[in-house]
Amino acid sequence: MPDTAAVWAALSGTTVGDAWLRQGEPKSPELVARYRDAVAQLERGVPFAYAVGRAGFRTLDLLIDARALIPRPETEGLVDLVLQNAQDGLAADIGTGSGCIALALATEGRFERIIAVERSPGAAALARLNLALVRPRTPVEIREGDLLAPLVGSRFRAIVSNPPYLTEDEYDALDESVKAFEPREALVSGPDGLNATRALLAGAAALLEPDGVLALEIDERRGDAVRALAHAHGWTRIETHDDIFGRPRYVVACPTPMEG
Repeated sequence: MPDTAAVWAALSGTTVGDAWLRQGEPKSPELVARYRDAVAQLERGVPFAYAVGRAGFRTLDLLIDARALIPRPETEGLVDLVLQNAQDGLAADIGTGSGCIALALATEGRFERIIAVERSPGAAALARLNLALVRPRTPVEIREGDLLAPLVGSRFRAIVSNPPYLTEDEYDALDESVKAFEPREALVSGPDGLNATRALLAGAAALLEPDGVLALEIDERRGDAVRALAHAHGWTRIETHDDIFGRPRYVVACPTPMEG
């Protein structure tokens, strides 16, 4: 059975405790209808975030639906790595989806401007809704296009991406709650799961400032393969970092060596 208090809290913008304390208070017909619809969706197996239409990411409460992946806790660590390595100039988020990474950087960082790139028109539209909802202090521009192509002509202090990184077999092995609802194109990336990562490593250095940084979320099973790709494409500083579960989840690469 769905956690009905959690559903009501998510839809009404309160805590679960408040939802229980206020259960006897009058409720608007619109909110009751949304609640019943969300519970019905959960009973059909729809993920919680899609059923209630909201997802938390770091300090943000974002709109979410099946046009984009549900933001994961692991990806919050990718934002930390960017903020540790870059805090000014231009930043770009490739494959922004719901806009979670770009909007977190715009809210928490001190960048001059952030460009969020998304190839799916539906996901880009969702990101624009979240941009209007969050209204961050740092300007965010959402551009539609594939990977790095919309960035040509600018130089960036940071380029960040949580690209698709699964193989077809790995996708087939996913839980049905993911395969049945989340966008496949945001998960699968060629026979070895590295098509998008390979393209980013091949092209990002030319778009970075000399002290710029590329930060990628990766599949935990392909840390060595990603490092080898980075070396092959001339990156001179390559670091692998673990996620909150202790798994190798991120690669940070720079086009020039660290000083000292």
